Amino acid sequence: MLTELSCKQFKPKSKNYKKFDGGGLFLLIKNNGRKYWRLKYRIAGREKLLALGVYPEISLSEARIKREADRRKIREGIDPIQEKKQIKSQLKEKHDNTFEKVALEWLEKWSYGRAGRESSIRLSRLKRHIFPYLGNVPIRDITTKQLISVIKKIEDKGTLAEAKKTRGIVNLIFKYAVSTSRISHNIMADTAGAYKTATVNHFPHFTEKEFREFLQNFDDLKGNILTKLALKLLILTFLRSGAIRFARWEEFDFEKKEWRVPADHMKMKRLHIVPLSDQSLEVLRKIKQFHNGNTQGLLFPSYTNPSKPISDNTLSKALRDQGYQGKATPHGMRATASTILNERGFPPDVIEMQLAHIEKNKVRASYNHAQYLQKRREMMDWWGNYIQKYLSKSA
Repeated sequence: MLTELSCKQFKPKSKNYKKFDGGGLFLLIKNNGRKYWRLKYRIAGREKLLALGVYPEISLSEARIKREADRRKIREGIDPIQEKKQIKSQLKEKHDNTFEKVALEWLEKWSYGRAGRESSIRLSRLKRHIFPYLGNVPIRDITTKQLISVIKKIEDKGTLAEAKKTRGIVNLIFKYAVSTSRISHNIMADTAGAYKTATVNHFPHFTEKEFREFLQNFDDLKGNILTKLALKLLILTFLRSGAIRFARWEEFDFEKKEWRVPADHMKMKRLHIVPLSDQSLEVLRKIKQFHNGNTQGLLFPSYTNPSKPISDNTLSKALRDQGYQGKATPHGMRATASTILNERGFPPDVIEMQLAHIEKNKVRASYNHAQYLQKRREMMDWWGNYIQKYLSKSA
């Protein structure tokens, strides 16, 4: 039997040696003077050696307590070494599958083939709203109560739309975790109904009468001429402002009278062909004059950094500066165009296709894309003439 004093007094020798305490427990004294507790045992007919710690960090009494605890496990058929490996493996799995690590893995795969700006927006939301609270938590240990609490922190700031978008991202991450066998159930689905519902605020837009008056006064708009031309192109094509801002000359085919908007610039991530009216082509020619005939790069580069597009706020500000705040927005021009075209009897499906509202049935969407292109050409020609009619009445 060992004593605390004897353990302390054992000196190193030229070779490692052992001092036994009983029940398989011994102190291994290394030739460098370090001392280690070991437990020798047999299980399933095999002799094994378990490390119990370093002396004097682990005292004799503590080593004996560990020995008895492990001997009880051995009697129950539990191998302490295998148990230790399993616990270590579980801890590693938890460390490798924290919410943040799974989220970043999902984002990398989700981002493939998408615009970098979209990935940055999603990462920013995760960093601001989720990672500080759940980033280091193993995804399988997260509870519905925790999820609800974190999302409500966003709601409490009064940003319900932001909370909804963040919930959507988290939901996709949990779906990914299920598909990669990190978890067996998407608990985000269990939180439905626990959040506030944001009131849908449609973009302010003109009535037809107001739109005609706006066109008649269009030449009076103050500001940069390229900004006015960008706004006019938006009105003629009723595309989202992002497609206008990121437009590049190589997207346009003047002979075919088409604008092929890349999928990266479209909300639904699908190539969108826009038939160009004569009026749209005339606007493009005027824009080209400001580029000295150069047909490379952006149509509407930033005034401070030509390699980047004009800001997201540029077109909105142009309308606000003329007193249209709360009355009209660039996005609202789409609603105005849709209303006028519907009232003129153009087929709703043709209008929706031109608005790039994607058809849920992808097979039908592909068919409709080809079927409606000629009809959309006719509609866009009518729209160009309609716009020109009221622009011509400008003072």
